[in-house]
Amino acid sequence: MLFKARSAAVYGIDAHIIDVEVDFSNIKLDQEQFHTVGLPDAAVRESRDRVRSAIKNSGFEIPPTRITINLAPADLKKEGSGFDLPIAIGILGAYGSLHIKDLSDYLLVGELGLDGSLRAVQGMLPIAVAARAKGIPNLIIPASNAREAAVVEGVNVYPVKSLLEVRELLNSAVLGGIKATPLKVETTDLLNEMQHFPFDFKDVRGQQVAKRALEVAAAGGHNILMIGPPGSGKTMLAKRLPSILAPLRFEEALETTKIHSVAGVLDSEQGLVAHRPFRSPHHTISDAGLIGGGMMPRPGEVSLAHNGLLFLDELPEFPRNVLEVLRQPLEDGHVTIARAAMSLSFPARFMLAAAMNPCPCGYFNDKSRECMCTPPMIQRYVSKVSGPLLDRIDIHIEVPAVQYKELRGGAAAEGSEQIRERVLAARERQHRRFAQAGDRTKGSAKAASRQIFSNSQMNTQQIRAYCELSSDAERLLERAMQQQGLSARAHDRILKVARTIADLGGEQDIAVKHIAEAIQYRTLDRSYWS
Repeated sequence: MLFKARSAAVYGIDAHIIDVEVDFSNIKLDQEQFHTVGLPDAAVRESRDRVRSAIKNSGFEIPPTRITINLAPADLKKEGSGFDLPIAIGILGAYGSLHIKDLSDYLLVGELGLDGSLRAVQGMLPIAVAARAKGIPNLIIPASNAREAAVVEGVNVYPVKSLLEVRELLNSAVLGGIKATPLKVETTDLLNEMQHFPFDFKDVRGQQVAKRALEVAAAGGHNILMIGPPGSGKTMLAKRLPSILAPLRFEEALETTKIHSVAGVLDSEQGLVAHRPFRSPHHTISDAGLIGGGMMPRPGEVSLAHNGLLFLDELPEFPRNVLEVLRQPLEDGHVTIARAAMSLSFPARFMLAAAMNPCPCGYFNDKSRECMCTPPMIQRYVSKVSGPLLDRIDIHIEVPAVQYKELRGGAAAEGSEQIRERVLAARERQHRRFAQAGDRTKGSAKAASRQIFSNSQMNTQQIRAYCELSSDAERLLERAMQQQGLSARAHDRILKVARTIADLGGEQDIAVKHIAEAIQYRTLDRSYWS
């Protein structure tokens, strides 16, 4: 007897539909023989013990025969415990315990406990997207994964808690369709709910120049580097940066949720990532932890920060080889991890915020304390951050020590809410500009067109279209390029920052003052790395 069920396997951030074929012989044996074929990994091979106990403890008896399970297509490696449920349902169907004979309209995923209960698995959102793409209307999954899958429109999500509940649900479909109501999630409500942040810019005293630079960075999605002595407020400023970032649009939230789902860090109660990610790895992280890796490649911190913020504190303390792997994702917006088994790509379009001291002791150029470092020591310290990496950071600012009068002043500082209003207005101008022109950019491994959401994502053609300069601004930029020895990449990034500054001011054209401020944000590295 042959019975077929449908499931899915996740590769990278995409899922592939897998046919689970169950066949058993009519010859009774002394002991049951259970074979799984189709390139299963250890977790899939071990499913025979979980499935056998789950079926028995759910009240079913299986005669000892030879059972063969094929996971097709057989040339794709299968991993994870999500095949437990379709294998168990396939066995029940093969032995005649199901009234329904055709499960082509149902996709089943879930890990079984020995008592027949269902546990959550990783990567449910990509599986729901794949089911919709293949025209599979019904998704039967563990209840703890239901909200995550329900954000995908076009599929009916049925949350279940046990193998018996799945059997009853499928048997009810024989009478004209499943009577249970599928779970629905209002994605608009998830994204529009009040966003609460634990930190606010009103707590920061002084540092007006740094606040302005962070506002520009948030408005355009630009990378930023803060250099200053210990205790000047670099980390404090960076932790408050998420409070002024623009909220996620649905397309961004869906892609970000897929990555977090695959990585297993998604909150099951949340269902959809509604806030821009903020990742702050320690400087002891490895290059594989930052960029992703493993025998079966998994996303790293740069991918978990996709559409959000990656904060690297004490930048020179990171190993140089770890920092150098950032160069490609900063430029391309995705990372490709090649292994002997497979090659996978993960999105990595993030905003980088970095902080560092100017020297080993931290007090170089500080007016209040004397620096004890020699010039060779300072040079060795700052040279841990390479020139090519610096060239990919749009804004470099100095964060000096806060003066006592500013620290103890009674005047209230501007809060995140006021700054965020200006950032949102600038982002809305960018969105209208790109939407009217129908601009798309190629940012994924499959070269699929994706919408541009900020000025930092503009390519060369869009820079020429939207960053036209007057003759005075042209001369100022030419003089800065020649005097400071800026690269062609720095030229483009200056124009992008100037475009953002103009958007913050609500101006259509880029003026001389906008170019001057953008150039100012590129001069600091020349005093430390020259």
